[in-house]
Amino acid sequence: MPWLFLAGAILVEVAATTALKLSAGFSRLVPSIVVVVGYVAAFVLLSQSLVRGMQISVAYGVWAAVGVALVAAVGVFLFGEQLSPVQLGGIALVIAGVLALELGGAHG
Repeated sequence: MPWLFLAGAILVEVAATTALKLSAGFSRLVPSIVVVVGYVAAFVLLSQSLVRGMQISVAYGVWAAVGVALVAAVGVFLFGEQLSPVQLGGIALVIAGVLALELGGAHG
Protein backbone atom coordinates (compact mmCIF):
# COMPACT_ATOMS: atom_id res chain seq x y z
CA MET A 1 0.00 0.00 0.00
CA PRO A 2 2.77 2.56 0.68
CA TRP A 3 3.96 2.11 -2.89
CA LEU A 4 0.56 3.21 -4.24
CA PHE A 5 0.75 6.42 -2.22
CA LEU A 6 4.30 7.00 -3.43
CA ALA A 7 3.28 6.42 -7.05
CA GLY A 8 0.45 8.91 -6.61
CA ALA A 9 2.83 11.43 -5.04
CA ILE A 10 5.23 11.12 -7.96
CA LEU A 11 2.54 11.50 -10.60
CA VAL A 12 0.97 14.50 -8.89
CA GLU A 13 4.39 16.13 -8.41
CA VAL A 14 5.23 15.64 -12.09
CA ALA A 15 1.88 17.20 -13.05
CA ALA A 16 2.56 20.13 -10.71
CA THR A 17 6.05 20.62 -12.12
CA THR A 18 4.64 20.56 -15.65
CA ALA A 19 2.06 23.15 -14.61
CA LEU A 20 4.90 25.24 -13.17
CA LYS A 21 6.33 25.59 -16.67
CA LEU A 22 2.88 26.35 -18.06
CA SER A 23 2.17 28.96 -15.36
CA ALA A 24 4.60 31.41 -17.03
CA GLY A 25 6.02 32.62 -13.77
CA PHE A 26 2.66 32.35 -11.98
CA SER A 27 1.11 34.79 -14.42
CA ARG A 28 -1.51 32.26 -15.63
CA LEU A 29 -4.20 31.42 -13.07
CA VAL A 30 -5.19 27.82 -13.82
CA PRO A 31 -1.67 26.36 -14.13
CA SER A 32 -0.66 28.34 -11.02
CA ILE A 33 -3.49 26.75 -9.04
CA VAL A 34 -2.46 23.30 -10.32
CA VAL A 35 1.10 23.98 -9.09
CA VAL A 36 0.06 24.87 -5.55
CA VAL A 37 -2.60 22.17 -5.17
CA GLY A 38 -0.37 19.59 -6.85
CA TYR A 39 2.63 20.16 -4.60
CA VAL A 40 0.50 20.07 -1.46
CA ALA A 41 -1.17 16.85 -2.63
CA ALA A 42 2.20 15.32 -3.53
CA PHE A 43 3.58 15.92 -0.05
CA VAL A 44 0.40 14.59 1.58
CA LEU A 45 0.67 11.41 -0.50
CA LEU A 46 4.40 11.10 0.24
CA SER A 47 3.70 11.44 3.95
CA GLN A 48 1.12 8.67 3.70
CA SER A 49 3.68 6.31 2.19
CA LEU A 50 5.98 7.07 5.14
CA VAL A 51 3.21 6.60 7.72
CA ARG A 52 2.50 3.21 6.18
CA GLY A 53 6.04 1.99 6.81
CA MET A 54 8.16 2.97 3.84
CA GLN A 55 11.72 3.98 4.70
CA ILE A 56 12.31 7.68 4.12
CA SER A 57 15.52 7.09 2.16
CA VAL A 58 13.76 4.74 -0.22
CA ALA A 59 10.63 6.87 -0.55
CA TYR A 60 12.48 10.10 -1.23
CA GLY A 61 15.03 8.41 -3.46
CA VAL A 62 12.39 6.74 -5.61
CA TRP A 63 10.42 10.00 -5.73
CA ALA A 64 13.49 11.89 -6.87
CA ALA A 65 14.68 9.35 -9.43
CA VAL A 66 11.33 8.61 -11.01
CA GLY A 67 10.32 12.26 -10.81
CA VAL A 68 13.49 13.42 -12.56
CA ALA A 69 13.08 10.81 -15.29
CA LEU A 70 9.41 11.61 -15.86
CA VAL A 71 9.89 15.38 -15.83
CA ALA A 72 12.73 14.98 -18.32
CA ALA A 73 10.43 12.89 -20.53
CA VAL A 74 7.70 15.52 -20.24
CA GLY A 75 10.23 18.16 -21.27
CA VAL A 76 11.19 16.14 -24.33
CA PHE A 77 7.71 15.09 -25.45
CA LEU A 78 5.59 18.11 -24.51
CA PHE A 79 8.02 21.00 -24.72
CA GLY A 80 10.47 19.82 -27.39
CA GLU A 81 13.46 19.96 -25.04
CA GLN A 82 16.51 17.87 -25.79
CA LEU A 83 18.61 15.74 -23.46
CA SER A 84 22.33 15.38 -24.00
CA PRO A 85 24.09 12.07 -23.46
CA VAL A 86 25.56 13.51 -20.25
CA GLN A 87 22.06 14.38 -18.98
CA LEU A 88 20.79 10.90 -19.85
CA GLY A 89 23.77 9.44 -18.01
CA GLY A 90 22.96 11.60 -15.00
CA ILE A 91 19.40 10.31 -14.92
CA ALA A 92 20.72 6.75 -15.12
CA LEU A 93 23.09 7.44 -12.21
CA VAL A 94 20.25 8.83 -10.07
CA ILE A 95 18.20 5.70 -10.78
CA ALA A 96 21.22 3.49 -10.00
CA GLY A 97 21.67 5.31 -6.69
CA VAL A 98 18.08 4.66 -5.72
CA LEU A 99 18.46 1.00 -6.61
CA ALA A 100 21.54 0.87 -4.38
CA LEU A 101 19.51 2.35 -1.50
CA GLU A 102 16.73 -0.17 -2.03
CA LEU A 103 18.97 -3.22 -2.44
CA GLY A 104 21.26 -2.17 0.37
CA GLY A 105 18.30 -1.81 2.71
CA ALA A 106 17.14 -5.34 1.99
CA HIS A 107 20.32 -6.80 3.54
CA GLY A 108 21.26 -4.09 6.03
